[in-house]
Amino acid sequence: MRRLLLLLYVCCLAAPGIMAQKEKVKNQPYADMKLFHLGFHVGLHTQDLILTNTGATAPGGGIWYTEIPTYSPGFSVGIIGDMFMSQYFNLRFLPSIHFGDKEFVFREYETGEEYKTTVRSNYLTFPLEVKYSSLRLNNYRPYLTAGVYGAMDLGRKKGEAILLKGMDYGITVGIGCDIYLPYFKLCPELKFSFGLRNLLETERPDLSLPELQVYSDALSKATSRMIILTFNFE
Repeated sequence: MRRLLLLLYVCCLAAPGIMAQKEKVKNQPYADMKLFHLGFHVGLHTQDLILTNTGATAPGGGIWYTEIPTYSPGFSVGIIGDMFMSQYFNLRFLPSIHFGDKEFVFREYETGEEYKTTVRSNYLTFPLEVKYSSLRLNNYRPYLTAGVYGAMDLGRKKGEAILLKGMDYGITVGIGCDIYLPYFKLCPELKFSFGLRNLLETERPDLSLPELQVYSDALSKATSRMIILTFNFE
C-alpha cells in the first residue's frame, strides 16, 4: 500500500510537466465515447494468504507454526467488458482466471523441524469495477479502479495438509494508464485484491493420513490477497 501511495504521489508531481506537453495528433479520438466495448488482458500475478496461527500441539508433542515465505509467479488471462457512464467513469466486468500456487512452510517451535507443502489454486474470478480516468493527455490517460469480486477455486485437491474453501469474495483497487495506439488501446495495469472470507477448511474428513491433521490445526484463519500486473488490449 505504501508503494501504491508513493506511485500516486510521483504521478501528481509529474502531472504539471505532462500538462505542459505540446498538443499532438490523437489516435482514436472517439474510442472512449463508445457505450460498450470489449477487450482482453494477459499478465502475471502472485498469490498470498494472510495467516492466523494457533500454535497447535501435535499428538506426539511439538508446537507448529506456518508461513508463506516466498511469492510464486502465476499466469492470468481474461476478457474485458466496459460500459461508458460519463466522461470520467466507466463500469467494467472482467471475468478472469489466475493459475498459480502458494508454498506453505510449517516449522516446529522448539526443534526447528520443517514441513513444506504446495497448494495449487486456479481462481476463476468475476470482478465488477468502477474505472475513474483523468483527462486525456495526447495519447495517454491515467486511471484508477476499485470494485468487488467473487471467485471460485478450480484447483482444489483434497487429502493434502491444507485445504482451502472453493468460494471467495473481496475487494480490488488498481492503477493503470490507457495508451492510445493507432488501432487499439494498450493499458498496463497494476491491481491489488483483498479477500474478505476465511478460506481455511477446519473440518478435514478428507485426510487419509492422520499425522497431517496437526498442520491444518496450526491455523485458524487464512484470507487471500493477490497482486496482479496485466496488459489490457481494448
